[in-house]
Amino acid sequence: MGNQLPKGSKSRLKRMPMSFIHHQTSPSHTGIRTVDVDNVTNFTTNSDLCISIVTWNMNGQVSFEDIVEMVDNNRKFDLLVIGLQEAPCGGKKVATLLKAALDGNHTLIGKVTMKSLHLYLFGPKNAAPFIKELKVDKESVGGYGGIIGRKKGAVAIRINYNGIQMLFISCHLSAHARNVEERNSQWRHISHSLFSKIWNPYARPSHITVWLGDLNYRLQGIDSYPARNLIHKDLHQRLHGKDQLLQEAERGQIFNGFCEGTLTFKPTYKYDKGSSDYDTSYKVN
Repeated sequence: MGNQLPKGSKSRLKRMPMSFIHHQTSPSHTGIRTVDVDNVTNFTTNSDLCISIVTWNMNGQVSFEDIVEMVDNNRKFDLLVIGLQEAPCGGKKVATLLKAALDGNHTLIGKVTMKSLHLYLFGPKNAAPFIKELKVDKESVGGYGGIIGRKKGAVAIRINYNGIQMLFISCHLSAHARNVEERNSQWRHISHSLFSKIWNPYARPSHITVWLGDLNYRLQGIDSYPARNLIHKDLHQRLHGKDQLLQEAERGQIFNGFCEGTLTFKPTYKYDKGSSDYDTSYKVN
């Protein structure tokens, strides 16, 4: 899920997307429910299974040092889900670097790629007896070529792990502030199309459904510099009401009944390359 400034601004601020976990006990809830991330297991299932979920827009670049930091072995997890957008050409290189960074502690148990969209699922080396079912799917909603070959759409992995049915969907939706309805439409299309030939998540939902990726929703109704000023003063939580994604969810257009961890961090995108300064170049909205 992302925030970005509206049309007319000379720069954009966008927070990296968050994961969503479907809360099946309250399907009538409208909008996205915020939950304490420390109590995440309270609304999923009674299990000690620890899942780490990472989403990363790579902008066509990759370094082994960044990957090592991302999958730091000091972080304890059973399953590791990594969704990549704008991954560089030659997906085998990324997969090889991920395996090397995990240093043999985990093994690749599932993957699916579609041009620059990648989704990897790593688990413990003894995972095989716990995997009852594993299927993958992909759905394109457009995109273009170029050096990176940026692809819009989604890639997904469905797995039954030790009796827990899980669905992970990594997506990259259309950019620009004006394309709110297009993003909504893409989300709905992806939701109804993935696994539609063999299984429909709406007809038979998983215990856990997680969305991750670069959803490209922006900040609506605030200019760049007022937003930057709030961030500089550590008042970025005041921007949540400007979030297009949360607004559309409250309207019942997307992510009805899903939950999200509390947003406590500052926007992490977009920076000037090689710096921690927010991008100040001109943008087409």
